[in-house]
Amino acid sequence: MTRTKRKAETVPAARDQAEAETWISRIGELQRSLVVEQAALAETIAKAKAMTADTVATINAELDALTRGVQIWAEAHRHTLTDGGRRKTVALGTGSVLWRLAPPAVRIKGPDAVLAYLLKHGREEFLRRKIEIDKAAMLGMPGVAGAIPGVTIASSGEEFVVEPAGAKEVAA
Repeated sequence: MTRTKRKAETVPAARDQAEAETWISRIGELQRSLVVEQAALAETIAKAKAMTADTVATINAELDALTRGVQIWAEAHRHTLTDGGRRKTVALGTGSVLWRLAPPAVRIKGPDAVLAYLLKHGREEFLRRKIEIDKAAMLGMPGVAGAIPGVTIASSGEEFVVEPAGAKEVAA
């Protein structure tokens, strides 16, 4: 395996503690500005949605009415349009109408009662048993878990975080 050298960073480093403190202050300002800009964006999006809500509702209502009208007409003439049921798609001058079967779906009302019934009557083919490794339990007992072949309890590394003063108030 060939190792590649990490490229040198082109970011300047703070020269002393005073400059680091200035930069941390600037990080705080930028974080607060980011929160303000994101809030302004969310407000603009909300206003745009509110402005178009009536138009969109009107368009959707007309679309639904027209679609339902075409459906009623097509259902009334289905035998003729589909050549006695031999076709499911009918090409018209400005588009097509189609009849498609929806895929089958299982709906369960009262899952506890259904589960009890399946267990009581031995219908195991309708049951799924899921067994998986509990990593949280392994982290709770790292000494025992680490002794298992194939299991390693490791740190994900060190993380550097800059928290400007007042950052907790901004997040709230």
